[in-house]
Amino acid sequence: MQYNMNDIVGKNDIIFITLDTLRYDVAQQLWAAGKLPNFSKWLPTTGWEMRHSPGSFTYASHHAFFAGFLPTKIPKKQTRLFATKFKGSVTTANTTFVFDEDNIVKGLQNQGYKTVCIGGVGFFNKQTALSQVLPEMFKESYWEEKFGVTDPKSTFHQLQKAKEILNNSSQPVFLFINISALHQPNFFYNPKSKNKEDNIQSHGLALEYIDSQLVILQEALRKRQQSSFVICCSDHGTTYGEDGFTGHRLAHPNVWNIPYLEKLI
Repeated sequence: MQYNMNDIVGKNDIIFITLDTLRYDVAQQLWAAGKLPNFSKWLPTTGWEMRHSPGSFTYASHHAFFAGFLPTKIPKKQTRLFATKFKGSVTTANTTFVFDEDNIVKGLQNQGYKTVCIGGVGFFNKQTALSQVLPEMFKESYWEEKFGVTDPKSTFHQLQKAKEILNNSSQPVFLFINISALHQPNFFYNPKSKNKEDNIQSHGLALEYIDSQLVILQEALRKRQQSSFVICCSDHGTTYGEDGFTGHRLAHPNVWNIPYLEKLI
């Protein structure tokens, strides 16, 4: 379905969730196995859409996202949801909401949105000059140690913060959440882990944990006065030894192939 963002911007909340480091193959396998009941409320009957990430690590991907370059459709040409004005763009159409501003966060703020960032991984923790760049795009930004990668209950804490923000805002909200639970370390989601080693099993179990907490956000959105346009995707995948590769910030299908969904709820 092709959404016309000119009919959505200004009338609906916009919720943008990045599931940091989530691989497409793991996401789709868990959906097919019926292990993502809460994500399934948003997903189509075919499950996650596979798209290509614009970057191989968090910082690069999110700069692209906030400029309107969301994960790319495969294999056909994509009409973008949002775009900052750029002469000669072949992916901008009459369904695209085009901003004069240099990023969509500022653009949505100038359209009357309360822009809020709930950080997760280190690029959002505001503890260094570099980790302030992305959060400072937003009118409000939040990060606490319990939102980060070392807390096994990070998603619970992040979504409780999201619930608080939604419950106390009367204006349209552009809420961005960088979910950190999948990013290393994630071994603690696997009770069978003996040597504190992240692997494909703990990666999948981290996603099951996130799904179990998603109901916090879904219930908060149901209580809002207006509908919400939800974008949920990974920013990049990662490798666990496939073809000799480990981690991300490298060129491998398990890094570039990521899950994506968009839905007006």
